[in-house]
Amino acid sequence: MNNPMKKQHRKANRSSYSLGDLIMAVSSFSKNSRETVAAVADLLDSGQVRLQSNGKKVRARIC
Repeated sequence: MNNPMKKQHRKANRSSYSLGDLIMAVSSFSKNSRETVAAVADLLDSGQVRLQSNGKKVRARIC
């Protein structure tokens, strides 16, 4: 059954996005800012998302 309130998940076509792009994408599926922060932190902590600076991978510190 199709739920009209559920947002469709789309796979990203680009190979790299900014941290702002990630936050905007996650926030479009989140109920509030706390959920957005928790989801982004979980993505970084789990390794599903990696950060790079000038082509070098950088470590995200989740506190």
